[in-house]
Amino acid sequence: MLTLNRRRTLALGLSAAALLVHAGPALAADPIKIGYSANLTGVQASLDGPMLNGAKLAAQEINAAGGVLGRPIELVTYDSKSDATVISTVASQMIDSDKVVGIIGFADSDSVLAIGPQVQKAEIPFVTPGATSPKLPAQLGNEVFLAAFGDNVQAAVGAEFALKTLNAKTCYLLTDIGTEYTTLLSDYFVKAYEHGGGKIVGKDSYKIGDKTFTAQIAKIKALPEKPAFVYAAANAEEIGLILKQLRQAGITLPVVGGDGYDTPLLLQVGGEAANDTYFTTHAFIGDGASAKVKAFMDAYQKAYNTAPENAFAALGYDAVKLMADAIKRAGAPEPAKIRDALAATSGLDGVTGTITYRPNVSVPDKSVSVIGVKGGKLTLAGEAAPSFVAEP
Repeated sequence: MLTLNRRRTLALGLSAAALLVHAGPALAADPIKIGYSANLTGVQASLDGPMLNGAKLAAQEINAAGGVLGRPIELVTYDSKSDATVISTVASQMIDSDKVVGIIGFADSDSVLAIGPQVQKAEIPFVTPGATSPKLPAQLGNEVFLAAFGDNVQAAVGAEFALKTLNAKTCYLLTDIGTEYTTLLSDYFVKAYEHGGGKIVGKDSYKIGDKTFTAQIAKIKALPEKPAFVYAAANAEEIGLILKQLRQAGITLPVVGGDGYDTPLLLQVGGEAANDTYFTTHAFIGDGASAKVKAFMDAYQKAYNTAPENAFAALGYDAVKLMADAIKRAGAPEPAKIRDALAATSGLDGVTGTITYRPNVSVPDKSVSVIGVKGGKLTLAGEAAPSFVAEP
C-alpha cells in the first residue's frame, strides 16, 4: 500500500537478516524455501513489521499441520530497510543464493516496483501482501500478484462513504506527490467522488518527509467555499502531523484517507486530533471484529503477547496461506507451476477476505473496511464493495 522514502544508502547486513521459520519434528524432509523481503527498518517498519509477524504465524500453523506436500515451508527473510538499493541486493540473495521458489513482500508499491524486474526476469512468482497499486502486474509482468484490493477500489469506497454516510458533497484534496501509492489513490478518489456527484473545491500537495503544513492549511482556511471534509492521500509518517496541525489551526472538518493511516502512528502522533478521521483498510482489527478476524487476533496475541497492530498483520498471514495453497495445488515446488496455480486461485478464504483472481487479472476483488476514530479509539464505520470503480 505505502511507498518508499527518499532513496538512502544503508548498510545491508545480510548475515544477520535471514530468518528460518519451520517447526515440527515430524517434518524431516528438506524445507520448501519462500523468500520474504520486509522493510523492518525505515519509514515502512510500522506496516512491514506486523505484516512479517502475521506471515511467520501462518508459516508456523502450516508446518504444525504437516507442511505443504509433506515438507515444511521456510521463510527466508531479510530486512530491506525501506531502501531500493537494499531491496535489489536482497532480491539477488534470495534468487541466486537461497534458491527460493517464490517471494512474498512489502506493504508499499514503490518497494514492489523496485523488486519487480528481478523477480520477473528470474521467473519467480511474487506476492505482495500490502501494496495496492492495481497497475503493478501490468507494469511488472505476470509473476506479480496482489493479496490486497487495488487503490481504485479503496478510493471508491472512501468516496462513497463520504458522499453517503458523511453526506459530504464538497471536498478539499491534499496529496503526497512523493509516492506512487498516494498519487494514484488521490487520482482514483477524485474520479469516484466526482462520478458520485461530489465537488472538489480546492487541492494542494506536499512530499513525503515534510513536517510542516502551514502553507497548505492556510489555503484551506482562505477558501471562499468551506469544504465538508478533507481527503488526505497520505502515508503513515505524515498523517498524524497533518491532523495535529489542522486541529491546532481550528479546522475541525472530518478527514478521510486510505490504508496508509492503518498504523499505530495515527493515534500515537495524532492523539486527540485523530478524532473524526476515517480510513479505508483491509479488515477491522479491534473489539467487535468478525469471528474470523477474532480467531486471528487470538492466535497473534498468543504468539507475540500483543494484539495485532493493524490489518497489515492479517495481510501477511493471508499472503503466506495464499502462497502455500498455490504450492499445494501446483503439486511440486516449481516456480512456473506455482505461478500458474496462483493465477488460478479461486475462493481462498482469508482473514482479510476471499481471494479470487479473474483471468489475466492479478488483483483480487475484495470488500473494503472503513475505520473511524472516535474518542481516541478505532471503530468499524462500514464495510462495502463500491458501486463504481475507476479503471487502473
